[in-house]
Amino acid sequence: MHKKWLIAPAVVAVAALLSACSGGSTPSSDEKVTITYGVWAGTQTPAMKEIAAAFTKENPNITVKVEERPWPEYWSTLQTGAAGGTAPDAFWMLAQQIRPYAAGDQLLDISDEIKKEKVDLAKYPKAVLDLYDQGDGKIYGLPKDVDTNAVWFNKAIFDKAGVAYPKDDWTWDDFRETAKKLTDPAAGVWGAAAPIDYQGGYYNTILQAGGQVISSDGKKALIDSPEAQAGIKFWTDLQADKSTPTLKQLSDTEAETLFEQGKIGMYTSGAFWALQLYNNKDIAANVDVAPLPVGEKRATVTSGIENVGYAGTKHPDAVKKFLLFASGKEAADIQAKSGAVLPAYEGGEKAWMAAMPEFKNLQVFIDAKKYSVPLPVQGNAAEWQGLQTKYLTGAWDGTTTVADATKQYADAIDKVLAEK
Repeated sequence: MHKKWLIAPAVVAVAALLSACSGGSTPSSDEKVTITYGVWAGTQTPAMKEIAAAFTKENPNITVKVEERPWPEYWSTLQTGAAGGTAPDAFWMLAQQIRPYAAGDQLLDISDEIKKEKVDLAKYPKAVLDLYDQGDGKIYGLPKDVDTNAVWFNKAIFDKAGVAYPKDDWTWDDFRETAKKLTDPAAGVWGAAAPIDYQGGYYNTILQAGGQVISSDGKKALIDSPEAQAGIKFWTDLQADKSTPTLKQLSDTEAETLFEQGKIGMYTSGAFWALQLYNNKDIAANVDVAPLPVGEKRATVTSGIENVGYAGTKHPDAVKKFLLFASGKEAADIQAKSGAVLPAYEGGEKAWMAAMPEFKNLQVFIDAKKYSVPLPVQGNAAEWQGLQTKYLTGAWDGTTTVADATKQYADAIDKVLAEK
């Protein structure tokens, strides 16, 4: 995570640019070139640099320079760079962001390299591969990691409140009652965190209630269906109970930060937080994880970062070679052993868990693959997901009903889906 991909808005251009691609031609057997690899800042960067070094060891004539940018700046500079010819040669991509880049012919088609190297696509989660399929017969990248969701919880807060730890078969009602019991206003502690968060939050409960965000054909929003409204009400009820910080408080300090500060008992999010929590010695000994509570059924959304290349690179052959390596087995092993992220490439799960042995229940993220559903990314997802705060804030604050808020949001999503 990727540190976070929870509130990705439609990206906007700014003046700052990522470093330009290196000059020169496709390398011959004795020509040395440097390619750039854009990532967003977080705990994964050391592993990405190790992957870059491992690739260069196998390909001595190709040096990979890892370029790290803070989350908001990453997307704004990427958009500017892709349009202006100065994007990194290779970079991270999210499924909800890929459509404008693919439609604008800004991504490198690596289908030929995959075929030439006989890459076994069955080694990657089909749900994640499908998220990036643009329906144009081209393959722009391969997944580097995979995400599901679970509930991170602070055992010290549970112990102080005399509350039993979550069980694997706990329900929505159990979660709500637990959040109430853990909340201690005098101590500045809330039982849970309920931000307007689609990936770690309400998409999961919409699915658990038997609903959908978007219709299967991608043409209509279903977020105003009774099932979807029930999934959203799960979160607005927590706000009404005052078992969570307000939206204003969560805007001032992110939920994950409050969790690390010991102010939140339960935080619903992805496996990508594992290493950061593990490295926080002030809280790590009290951190544990449990499956998401069960609604009408078990469900979680799944996605993952994909390594893609820039169509305007001056070194397409070198970039294609690197992209296959960066999403391949050796790179997956490096990621897993560092604990940086759960690799997409099959077989890295045990090494990832072994990197953080004190976190004994990380298996819940792997088990969640069995009941995972691809993140909804139909149409220009970055645009319509970016409207969530505008339309759902009233429901979270209690100034409008969930029914009214979701109806207005559904109308706005439909307008975006109708755009060509």
